[in-house]
Amino acid sequence: MSDEVQEPIVGRKSFAAVAINCAAKAGEWIKTKLGSYVSLNMKFSQHDLVTEIDKGSETMIRNLIMTHFPDHSFLGEEGVEPGPNASLEALDNMKEAEYLWIVDPIDGTTNFVHGFPFFVVSIALAHKGEIILGVVYDPSRDELFIAEKGKGAYVHGRRMRVSQEKAVHESLLATGFPADHQQALPLNMKQLQSVAPKARNIRASGSAALHMAYVAAGRLSGFWEMGLHPWDLAAGSLLIQESGGRVTGLNGEAYHLGIKDVVATSGDIHDELLKLLKEAGK
Repeated sequence: MSDEVQEPIVGRKSFAAVAINCAAKAGEWIKTKLGSYVSLNMKFSQHDLVTEIDKGSETMIRNLIMTHFPDHSFLGEEGVEPGPNASLEALDNMKEAEYLWIVDPIDGTTNFVHGFPFFVVSIALAHKGEIILGVVYDPSRDELFIAEKGKGAYVHGRRMRVSQEKAVHESLLATGFPADHQQALPLNMKQLQSVAPKARNIRASGSAALHMAYVAAGRLSGFWEMGLHPWDLAAGSLLIQESGGRVTGLNGEAYHLGIKDVVATSGDIHDELLKLLKEAGK
């Protein structure tokens, strides 16, 4: 009999347990800091903020994950230099990683700073570039959204399904205003002018991850935004896909970690919404 100690095999259930624990602990700590941050700094623009709470949340999550999975790679928002292309460069540097955790410690920092309760912790795990786990935790409402590849998506332990609207005119949609004021924001304004008259209504609440979780839960029919990063989208993309929805780039290409301009819907309205957005860009 060999004296060698066999390393335990870690399955997806353990991945999910760790992600849930990380999101819950970070989220509850963030909630206790609401209204009491000390430092506030701008990154790319006045719309792109960071506090010591963002950094503390990311450190907490990273330490917890690395305790369980020291051989895994980690991509967190606060560990990447600001700027529109920095996230893609960081992602490229990690393209050989077998397991990559992708984390936004507070998605919706501007909301957090102003005490507007629409911010979340977003944690995703990619295996060889494919998202296999996504967790979005909203501490303000104590709602945890989770999806595992091939196993469905859940909130409050209940299976999520996307909304059943068949057309944009029946749909409640959401968007986000880009930090890039030179090109992306003017285009976003044109998109709003194109889509708003056709939709039932549009919301812009300041957290891409939570908007995507709401699409997965059927609370929104669709969401689009430009200039996002892997940590904004990774967890939410799996939530939507596992709830029966569709996630693509603005040109209709299937979602991948390099997508920055995203369209996410229940599926039935996807082509119609894409057409409206493309027409606005002409």
